[in-house]
Amino acid sequence: MQFSSALLESAVSEFARLPGIGKKTALRLVLHLLRADAASTQGLSEALVRMRQEIKFCQRCHNVADGDICSICSNSFRKQELICVVETIREVIAIESTQQYNGAYHVLGGIISPLDGVGPDQLNIESLVSRVRKERPQELIFALNPTIQGDTTIYYIQKRLQDIPVRVTTIARGIAFGGELEYADEMTLARSITNRLPVESYRAG
Repeated sequence: MQFSSALLESAVSEFARLPGIGKKTALRLVLHLLRADAASTQGLSEALVRMRQEIKFCQRCHNVADGDICSICSNSFRKQELICVVETIREVIAIESTQQYNGAYHVLGGIISPLDGVGPDQLNIESLVSRVRKERPQELIFALNPTIQGDTTIYYIQKRLQDIPVRVTTIARGIAFGGELEYADEMTLARSITNRLPVESYRAG
């Protein structure tokens, strides 16, 4: 791809570094910004800089936040006695879009995957265990991707919590084994949240 402007080429290269963005898509985005008024482009750049510099992670659940505690954890109208354990922030957004869950979350930051070099110590598991011991929630809902790694993570955390009287469930198998929550349609995801199962029944199935 030949460019008559080094500045244009640099911008396209930066956009193409984003996941799922190829050179052609990057060029289309850059040309769109080039045609847009200066205020729009300035607003986009300022929003990106502010996000990178000022965004924080919730000290309680590790979700993205504007302060020390996210808006979900600080919302007194949500059922804080329910904790939905997810892999990443993307799953929080996906579940929130269903409007079928009104509890809190805990973002692990990944799942246990020895082949990828990811162990329990690299995830937000200790903070989850400490949180459950301190807060004594009524229910812990695992909403991890239904894969071998997801099952392993659930099993590990369940063993860590076996001496704590808390109900442990997982979302129903409306999500196909091997699938990813991020790409599930909202109706299927909502049904899985509503029809969650005890972990013992889930593993037996």
